[in-house]
Amino acid sequence: MLNNHPALSPWIIIGVFALYGLLHSLLASLTAKQSLERRFGENAKRYYRIAYNIFSTLSLLPVMALPVLLPDRPWYSIPAPWMGLSFVIQIISGFLLVLSVIQAGIWSFLGINQVLGIKMEEGLYTGGLYRYMRHPLYTFSMIFLWVTPVMTYNIAAFCFSISAYFIIGAVYEERKMAVVFGEEYTRYQSQTPMFVPISRGRPQDR
Repeated sequence: MLNNHPALSPWIIIGVFALYGLLHSLLASLTAKQSLERRFGENAKRYYRIAYNIFSTLSLLPVMALPVLLPDRPWYSIPAPWMGLSFVIQIISGFLLVLSVIQAGIWSFLGINQVLGIKMEEGLYTGGLYRYMRHPLYTFSMIFLWVTPVMTYNIAAFCFSISAYFIIGAVYEERKMAVVFGEEYTRYQSQTPMFVPISRGRPQDR
């Protein structure tokens, strides 16, 4: 065990995840990407996305292990028959999460198209689930996490950390998108909710 005080475990998880989030936000910034492009030219454009995804995944694994490795305490469990409902919600949100990645362009999202040199359509995608909210990937990820039927303090700390990372990350991501797409993105922001699909007038599918 990494510590003998279960009450400290959630704070360790939150602290480590904060460092993870800071590092990955810096690596995802336009400044970092442009710096790599100046240094490595076309190779940076070609391999940046897939390298970032691989590094993000591998560096997340030890963070995900902390809730298991650290001493933990139960918080609550959803009783039957509501536990079954929580599983149904997780299945639906998991499906919509995958769908949001597919609709945004899964191969470009993973970085495969860039590595293969496949030309991608330029422009802002506002169709599918993105017609109703700007960040369906984050929304359905958070739903999936928070309806976990058996919740411990460590799992709750992990869910809180990743939710905060999504929310803060979305703000910085939108600043970057506004720079890239300009007025088109600010118009999309004004017409489409961020996380919750409350109707405000929606952009046309693209």
